[in-house]
Amino acid sequence: MQDHAQQQDMSAVLASFRERILQGRPLQIRGAGTKDWYGQAPRGEVLDTRAYSGIIDYEPTELVITARCGTPLSEIDAALAQHNQMLAWEPPRFGGAATVGGMVAAGLSGPARASAGAVRDFVLGAVLMDAQGEELHFGGQVMKNVAGYDISRLLAGSLGTLGLILQVSLKVLPRPFASSTRVFEINQEGALRLLNQSAGQPLPLVASAWTSDVLTIRLSGAQAAVDAAIKKLGGTELANGDDFWSDLREQSHAFFAQPEQPLWRLSLPSVAPPLDLPGRQLIEWGGAQRWLRPDGAVDAATLRAAAQSVGGHASLHRGGDKAVGVFHPLSASVEKIHRQLKQQFDPRGLFNPGRLYASL
Repeated sequence: MQDHAQQQDMSAVLASFRERILQGRPLQIRGAGTKDWYGQAPRGEVLDTRAYSGIIDYEPTELVITARCGTPLSEIDAALAQHNQMLAWEPPRFGGAATVGGMVAAGLSGPARASAGAVRDFVLGAVLMDAQGEELHFGGQVMKNVAGYDISRLLAGSLGTLGLILQVSLKVLPRPFASSTRVFEINQEGALRLLNQSAGQPLPLVASAWTSDVLTIRLSGAQAAVDAAIKKLGGTELANGDDFWSDLREQSHAFFAQPEQPLWRLSLPSVAPPLDLPGRQLIEWGGAQRWLRPDGAVDAATLRAAAQSVGGHASLHRGGDKAVGVFHPLSASVEKIHRQLKQQFDPRGLFNPGRLYASL
């Protein structure tokens, strides 16, 4: 908890935020800027959130932490580590001082997403400053408080287009007692089959990655469960397993080298068959997230049609020409919902205009 002087300082920061908003000029909401490249090109005057920082409340026994938007994730990690707890969805930092607000706004999750859930699944409550400078409170700080629950989760992945996220309450989880990273030499079809078969069994398989005919999985949980899974699945132990998953989370793995080159993210049903696409692939989340590094020029419409044909969608995650649209085009009905939400929360179009979709 913060003292009275700190609370007064934070009140002054809030007043400065409100003043900027009421000036009525488009704003680029920005924390540490670790994800400036994500989404459509940022527009508007920069509103730096890092001054509004600090953990407001942390109840280890309740598995809930509440922090202001500008709080570095490193500060959250340090607090949780003291109680052997963690952000279970493994949000990426991309090598920088990523903040809580940016983490929620971007909505990105790491290797454990398929087993633990996404950012939105852990958001219990949020405070948002709207286009009138008013503070809107959604959800709460405990699991049983569900008032406004869905609205607070709606902010995850909104890229700051609905308002200024001031603070969030997040559910945290204990760290697993044991963990083992196993490696298998297997082709893509065999890897997808193994992952989908394993998903239907009581195995502590919490993360997976396949590329270049090598499948890497992480088993985590009780020691007995991990030992039993190793006996059942086999594989070779990867000594530097923690480094492997950290590199994957931060996209510093060799597959992601040359970030200026196009990197496509395909979100597919895990049971979707291998897609014959020109380029190298890295497959995560049990088959549900497939990264593509094209060999050369790739037609966005063709790639998106291929993803859609098996029930998925494709986004230009990084690099390349954003004129094709970063995110998969919306259907008419879904676009209508987006427009209605934008009109309801930000009728003047002040917050991160065009960052999610150029027309919004």
